[in-house]
Amino acid sequence: MAKSSGKRFMKLAGMTASIAGKAAKNSLRHLSSDEEKRLQARSELMQDVGIQIAETLGEMKGAVMKVGQIASQYKDVFPPEVANALEKLQKDAPPMPYAQIRAQIERELKAPVNELFTEFEETPFAAASIGQVHRAVLPSGQRVVVKVQYPDVDENCDSDLKQVRMALKIAGVLNMSKQLQEQLFNEIRQSLHDELDYIKEAHNLRVFGAFHAEDKGLIIPKVISSHSSKRILTLTEEMGETLTVASTWDNDIKQKIAARLFHFSAGQLFGLYRMHCDPHPGNFAFRADGSVVAYDFGGIRSYSDSEVKLFRRFAKHALKGDVTALEQDLIALDIRRDDDKIVPGEFYEKWLEIGLKPMSIKPYQDGAFDFASSQTHHEAIAQMRTSLKYFGQFQPSATTMMLDRTISGQYWNLVNLGVTIDLSPLVKEYIEF
Repeated sequence: MAKSSGKRFMKLAGMTASIAGKAAKNSLRHLSSDEEKRLQARSELMQDVGIQIAETLGEMKGAVMKVGQIASQYKDVFPPEVANALEKLQKDAPPMPYAQIRAQIERELKAPVNELFTEFEETPFAAASIGQVHRAVLPSGQRVVVKVQYPDVDENCDSDLKQVRMALKIAGVLNMSKQLQEQLFNEIRQSLHDELDYIKEAHNLRVFGAFHAEDKGLIIPKVISSHSSKRILTLTEEMGETLTVASTWDNDIKQKIAARLFHFSAGQLFGLYRMHCDPHPGNFAFRADGSVVAYDFGGIRSYSDSEVKLFRRFAKHALKGDVTALEQDLIALDIRRDDDKIVPGEFYEKWLEIGLKPMSIKPYQDGAFDFASSQTHHEAIAQMRTSLKYFGQFQPSATTMMLDRTISGQYWNLVNLGVTIDLSPLVKEYIEF
């Protein structure tokens, strides 16, 4: 363990030193350059730094790679060049040799694999940053999936995170106050620790399974406690098709799927005060009757009563187009800086028009919205360019970071599903406006 920890540390420290050198060289070289040249040079540096971070993290299993993946999901925290390079880490990781996986299962469950399972597929059907998933059969004949965490991931978690943060800081990537850095990295650290604790995930699966029990079209795998531990999670096998396959189905089936994805997230937030915050398409499977299977309950965020009330108030003001009240909500959410600078009402109105169209909210959109040809993301990028001068008045918020990730993730799921749907009746089930 000490040896691999030392090796990781040297690799990460080497990366940090190399980035520090590049950053220093870049600022010296452009001391006397004009603003445009400096911005161009910074963009090139960021691209370079992003690629270097992604390559270093990609070689290393475990928490450090997970940090990279999480960083790529919080796009508003990192410059786009760095986020794009880190995005590569979202793709499936190469699997770990079966011998190490078998040793981990036997160490955790205190019995040989061939006693625990009558069949166990040595090749995983999914590999991620902190573990991989194998199909198996229990002695009872029950088909299951077994999620196995890589050895030593949890022990390296905090030191990995520190190193990545240092590298980003030296590169000048973290353009925010120290206090905000603390909040954001604490949020990332917490979500990492949660994802590394399969006992917690098993508990989440039971809680969410009970919460969604009434909706027969929302399937959450059941935990097999006898074959689960802190680093091994065995679940009933619940099969379904990928989002790519579901996108070829008829629109009425797609509408059922879209409605279920909407209720999955909104229902949890407003009814359970907890939320599955990783709506990556790989965490869902779909059936031809419109049913949705949800996986991976490691990344759960809990919200307080006052936070949920604030989200509801914000949503109500947004839906009514009350920009004065909306600005106060944004200050309360720590998104809008509480200062004397004036942000014109048109700024907010333009963002409301972009954001509320996909939900079929009048006057922005009358009737069903076609997600397959949605321009919302392009409009948001174009609007960002024109409203850059106000961006200093806004900052990423630790309170809404996971919520933003969930909403944008579900938006992309509907775009890739290619559904045409009027979401406004669903919105009205949660927010009166």
